[in-house]
Amino acid sequence: MKLATYSLPNQKRVHLGAVINDLMVDLLEAEAWAVETDRLPAQALPHDEHDPLLAVLQADKGLASAQAVLKALSHEDWRHLKFAAPIDRIQLHAPILHPPSVRDFYAFEQHVKTAASNRGATVPAEWYEIPVFYFTNHQAIFGPTDQVKRPKLCRALDFELETAAVIGRQGRDIPAGEADAYIAGFMIMNDWSARDLQMKEMKVMLGPAKGKDFATTLGPYFVTPDELGDKRIARGDRGSVYDLGMIGRLNGQEVSRGNLKDITFTFAQMIERASADVWLYPGDVIGSGTVGTGCLLELTKGQGPWLQPGDVVELEIERLGVMRNEVIA
Repeated sequence: MKLATYSLPNQKRVHLGAVINDLMVDLLEAEAWAVETDRLPAQALPHDEHDPLLAVLQADKGLASAQAVLKALSHEDWRHLKFAAPIDRIQLHAPILHPPSVRDFYAFEQHVKTAASNRGATVPAEWYEIPVFYFTNHQAIFGPTDQVKRPKLCRALDFELETAAVIGRQGRDIPAGEADAYIAGFMIMNDWSARDLQMKEMKVMLGPAKGKDFATTLGPYFVTPDELGDKRIARGDRGSVYDLGMIGRLNGQEVSRGNLKDITFTFAQMIERASADVWLYPGDVIGSGTVGTGCLLELTKGQGPWLQPGDVVELEIERLGVMRNEVIA
């Protein structure tokens, strides 16, 4: 399934939708119609107007209920149903508006090598031993077309092209060989970075904090693993990777190109590490870290030029969609 959180023009209420060709189908209204017309026996989708997809992930068999709705209506003429709207007439939001947590890993060797080289350093041996991450601000989530403010004290604003996996089942001490089953879906993620603030924090060996906590964009869609089956590459008891092209553009010009399959640590390995001694919960977001060439820090050897107000950052991942965000002062 390809799901989304969206609103209609001039409305504040958010809806949970499924993408069918060029249409967005309101799943809650579709389910009610399917029950009314005897295509489903009863309504099962949970409803939370504040975060509809999170409610589905947190419910027992929530995604299965969404799948049942789509299956019940798969032979209908979507264009004539009142709960289907053209995608170009809706406002997309972050698929999960209030994730319980956001962990961002550092899992692409090319990015780590380049970032280290910019400082005249090499990759620490410890990086190859375990996937490492930090917690970013789960209260500062932005959608795929939202404007993003440059922090007041920042003059070295950067984007970071990443993939995010979303946890779908509660678990603790999850082995990597079982961890793929805990992934409910994938999204594009932009880990916006105030490099000047970040570097000051890292010099005192704590952080990142204010260099990262002001914005993370997620979206535009939440894509379940079954939609990516033909792109899956098994890595044995390390889990799987996916052959998905990743592209970054700045003001319409391509500046970055990579592939998710080049990741060094799989999402399964990240989940194993993240769940060690603690519980993971449905809706928790796991960021991949930046794909090689996927930020200005790499592309400019840490010298800039950096993002300025008025710049538009466009991130695209094959099968997952496109996000476009304008930087404002």
